[in-house]
Amino acid sequence: MPPSSAAPARTTVFAPRLAALIGDHLGQDVFRLEPDTIGVAGHEIADRILAARRATETERPTFKPLHGRSISRTEASTVTRTIGNDVREALSGPLPRNVDLAGPWPLTGHLFLRDLILGQDPYRLRMLMSRALELTPKLTWSVIAVGAALPGWPRPGARLTGLADRAARARGYQERRYAMGMYRRAAAPVCFTVSTLVANALWLGAPFDAGTSNRNIVLESLRLLPPSWNVLRNASPEYPAVDGRIGERDDVLVLPLLSHRDPALWDAPDTFRPERWDSLDPDTAPGYLPFGHSSERCWGRHMVMPLAELLLDLVRGSGLVVDPGQRAGRVPLLGLLGVEEVRLTRSR
Repeated sequence: MPPSSAAPARTTVFAPRLAALIGDHLGQDVFRLEPDTIGVAGHEIADRILAARRATETERPTFKPLHGRSISRTEASTVTRTIGNDVREALSGPLPRNVDLAGPWPLTGHLFLRDLILGQDPYRLRMLMSRALELTPKLTWSVIAVGAALPGWPRPGARLTGLADRAARARGYQERRYAMGMYRRAAAPVCFTVSTLVANALWLGAPFDAGTSNRNIVLESLRLLPPSWNVLRNASPEYPAVDGRIGERDDVLVLPLLSHRDPALWDAPDTFRPERWDSLDPDTAPGYLPFGHSSERCWGRHMVMPLAELLLDLVRGSGLVVDPGQRAGRVPLLGLLGVEEVRLTRSR
């Protein structure tokens, strides 16, 4: 892959399947990916697909059924508001002083956010933020099973975040397991996504011009490396009516990874240009779907943007730079798209 960065010495290396998607289908609107899967990158067709019906519970990225138990939209909305309040509470106070953000990212940023937002919560809950739990759901549920069974369950009304206070109200082993699962479902994506987004921005564009806003940097990072790079919709009778190339049994994969780089939509699509957002509205820019479609946008976007801008501001004011010796950034095939490791060091 050619560099996707303002720094010519850095090369973004996509996993083979991601590279093949970009190389084979960039600029196409509808194409077959698998015998039972259609890819959609054309922005007009993607709009109609995503507006045709609401996502089902198994298609929602965060609030899928939890250990076989459905999560209602009312509960999902309440939990999202709770973690949102926790984020606002964390940002309302003084930030930690002399924090060291050097090291490997996104891990370093993730740990900072975990401690900033959830630092007052009991260890059995904070440990659910471990990135190691991404390795396998079995590991996650093993940790949850142990945490729910241990004595000393937190008490409501103690010095807890709102999210932990919800968990503290659980009664009985099964409810505690569910509460711990919801804690991770709500909090981990915030920490994971924001730290990955900032790591991506640093890789793609640092050092930044002093006059470039954090907002524009974040929006441009979301364009070139959208953490949610695909949106799955299972086969549904509405979709063949949208486009005859979609069969009745075809699942549909909408691909912001491609629409965000479509040369018909973007000037210099592979170039990191934060200034393009001076004249573009992220809510209406055709093909720009970092937080999903306007009919059903991610509820967490109002947390992600301010946290990402805050974290980016801390890095920009810290004197840290991307390690000049790091020339390649690998982007693995994962649900959360991002550079696997970006090393930040002190400038010499």
